[in-house]
Amino acid sequence: MLARHLDGDNPALLPQAPSAAATLPASRRQFLKASAAAGAGLVIGFTFAGGNKIAAAAQAEGEGTFTPNAFLRIAPDSTVTVLVKHIEFGQGTFTGLATLAAEELDADWSQVRAEHAPADAALYNNLHWGPVQGTGGSSSIANSYEQMRRAGATARALLVAAAADLWGVPAGEIAVTKGVVAHASSGRTASFGELVERAATLAVPVEVALKDPKDFTLIGTVVPRLDSRAKSRGEALYTLDKSLPGMLTAVIARPPVFGATLKSFDDSAAREIKGVVDVVQVPQGVAVLGRGFWPAKSGRDALEIEWDESTGETRGSAEIMAEYKKLAEGPGDIARQEGDAEAALAGAAKVLEADYEFPFLAHAPMEPLDCVVQLGDGVCDVWAGSQIPTVDQGAAAAILGLESAQVRIHTQLAGGSFGRRATPQADMVSEAASVAKAIGGRAPVRVVWTREDDIQGGRYRPMYFHRLRAGLDDEGRLIAWQHRIVGQSIIRGTPFAGALIQNGVDQTSVEGANTLPYHVPDITVDLHTTDVGVPVLWWRAVGSTHTAYSTEAFIDELAEAAGKDPVDFRLELLKDHPRHAGVLKLAAEKAGWGSAPPAGRARGIAVHESFNTFVAEVAEVSITDDGTIKVEKVVCAVDCGVAVNPDQVKAQMEGGIGYGLGAVLHNALTLEGGRVEQSNFHDYEPLRINEMPEVEVHVVPSAEAPTGVGEPGVPPIGPAVANAVYKATGRRIRALPFALHNLTSA
Repeated sequence: MLARHLDGDNPALLPQAPSAAATLPASRRQFLKASAAAGAGLVIGFTFAGGNKIAAAAQAEGEGTFTPNAFLRIAPDSTVTVLVKHIEFGQGTFTGLATLAAEELDADWSQVRAEHAPADAALYNNLHWGPVQGTGGSSSIANSYEQMRRAGATARALLVAAAADLWGVPAGEIAVTKGVVAHASSGRTASFGELVERAATLAVPVEVALKDPKDFTLIGTVVPRLDSRAKSRGEALYTLDKSLPGMLTAVIARPPVFGATLKSFDDSAAREIKGVVDVVQVPQGVAVLGRGFWPAKSGRDALEIEWDESTGETRGSAEIMAEYKKLAEGPGDIARQEGDAEAALAGAAKVLEADYEFPFLAHAPMEPLDCVVQLGDGVCDVWAGSQIPTVDQGAAAAILGLESAQVRIHTQLAGGSFGRRATPQADMVSEAASVAKAIGGRAPVRVVWTREDDIQGGRYRPMYFHRLRAGLDDEGRLIAWQHRIVGQSIIRGTPFAGALIQNGVDQTSVEGANTLPYHVPDITVDLHTTDVGVPVLWWRAVGSTHTAYSTEAFIDELAEAAGKDPVDFRLELLKDHPRHAGVLKLAAEKAGWGSAPPAGRARGIAVHESFNTFVAEVAEVSITDDGTIKVEKVVCAVDCGVAVNPDQVKAQMEGGIGYGLGAVLHNALTLEGGRVEQSNFHDYEPLRINEMPEVEVHVVPSAEAPTGVGEPGVPPIGPAVANAVYKATGRRIRALPFALHNLTSA
C-alpha cells in the first residue's frame, strides 16, 4: 500500500525504492557517529541519515536505566529489549524485527523482549519512505532487514570486545551462543548482563560483519511470537486500556453526509444526562465529554443538530457508478502504452470485452479508532495505535501550536488497521487534540469511535469501474490488451501527490494493471480520476485489490477463448517473469491442478505480485443448494524472498486470504442520497469463522532480500474464487460482491 503504500498490516508515503541496505555502497554502510556511556545497560541505535548514512548512538539516562531511543537495550539481568519502530497491530513486527536483531546478537530467544520505539523520525524512519516514521506498504521487514541485523551485530561486537578486554584474550577467540559469551580455551563464560557495563564504555565499531545465511539459527525458523502470551492472557494493553486520573471520554457527532458542515446545535438535553461533563464544537463536529463512554454516547444521542448539506456529497452509489461507466466510453490519462492496442484489436481474430464493478469498502478493523491526549506545560502526550507517528506528531502540533518534538507519541498495540490508522490528516490524533484544546486542556481526553462511526465515517477503498478488451490471433495467442480504469484518487490533495501522481495518473489506482506481467505486444492502460466527495484511503493491498481481480478473471476468459488450460495459458505469457511463473506452478502442483477435484467442487487459479511479493492461489469451491458459494480450500504459494519466520508468513497469507475473501463474498459500502447504508457487522459482514476455508501455504525457498507479506495474500483470492465459480456454474462474476448474484438459477 507508496513504498509501495500504507497498509496493512494494511499504505507508503514516498515512491518505491530498493531497501536502503541494498542501495548503499559498502564504503557508506558505516557508523559515522559513536558515543558510549557507562551504566547498568547497553543501548545501540541506528538511523539512515538522508536515507544514505548510518549513525550510531548510545545514550544512558538515569541511574541503572536507559532511555529507549535506539534499537537494542540490554539489561543487567541479560534481558534483550528490541525497540521496534513499526507498530504491532497483529502482523508480527514485534517478533519479526526482534528476530533480525537477535540473530546477529546470538541471543537466546527466551531472553528477548520487544517494545514500541518512541516517535523519532531521525532514529526510527521507515527507510523506504524517507524521513518519516511509519508502518505500511508491507515494508516492515523489507526496510529493516539489514538495519536490525546490524544493530544486533554491533551489540554483539561490543559484548565480545568487553569480554576480550576483561579476560585479556583476543576477540577472535570468543564465541557467542544463545546469550552466552565464551572463550573455549580458558573455559571462561559470561552472560550479556555481566558485560554490559564494560561494553557501554567502548567505542562503537565502524564496521561489523553480518552472518552468512547458512549460519542463521533464528532467521528462517519458527520462533514463538513475542506478543502471543500477553494477548492470550488478556494482559496486552491497547489504547482503550489507557487510564489517566480525571480522564474524560469524548464521542463526536459528525456530519451524516460527507462534506456537510455544522449549522447549529442544541446541547441542553445532552447536558442533563448524568455523567456528561461538557459539550464542545470541534472542526470535526460536536464532541460530548463524559465520565465514561456511555454518558458521552448518550449525550451525543441527545444532541439536536442542524447540518448544512449544501456542500456535501449527496449522490448514491448507483448514480456514481453510472457516471463512471460514461467516462469509460472515452480514453483517459495514459498509465502504460506499448504499441498500438486499437490497431491490434482491429486486426485480431477474436476480441473479448468485459466490465468489472468494485464497490467502496470499509477497513473495519476489530478495534475501532481511539486516542488519548493529555496536555501539559508545553507538551502533549498521545497514546494511540499510531501507524505513522511522524504524521500524528505534526498534526497534533499544528492544532495545539506546538513544535513536533513537543508531541510525545506513546504507540499502543492496535487491533488491526488494514490502512485505516494511517490517514494523511491523522484522524484519531487530530480529533483528540482538537477536543483537548477545546476544553483548555483541563483534563486528559479519550476520543472513541463506535463501530457505526467507523463503518460510516469514510476513508474507504474507492469505488472503481474497469473496462477491458483483449484480442487473440488465429492461434490463440494474446496480441492486444486495453484496460481502462475509472475511480477516485487516494493521493490527490495529500502531501504525497507530487511523488505518486505522474502525468495525471495516481499510481495507486493503476498498480497491478500498468505492471501486468503477461507478454502482450500491444497494450494500453489508462485512467479516469473522478471527483467524488467521499473520503477514500489505502486499503489492504491498495490498487491490487481491484486490478488483480479484473486482470486475473479476464485472463481466464481469454484462456478459455483460446482453448487452453488457464495455467498453461498464463505460463506461456510469463516467460520473462520467473517468480510469477514459479509460484503459479507451485500452487498448481500442490493443489493437484489437472486432476479432477473432489465431487461437487471446482477449482480456479490466480497469480499476482504486490509489494514485490509474488503469490498464486488455487481456490476450491462448491455451490450449496441455495446458491451460496462455499470456499472449501485454498492452496497458496508465496515467494517473499528470505522468510524470516515461515510461520508468520503463513499466518499473513491465511489472514490476507480470509480478509480478502470476506470482502469479495459479502462486502459493499453503499450510499443512498449520500448517506451510508451500512452501520455494523450485521450488514457489513466480515468473513465468519465457519466460512474460513482450509488454507495450505507453501513458501518458496529463496535467498532474495525479504519483501512484505502483510498485504500480498489479499489480491489473488477474489479472482481465484471467481474463476472457480465459473467452472462450477458457468457464470462470470464481474460485479462485486458475490452476494449480489443469485447462483441458484445457474
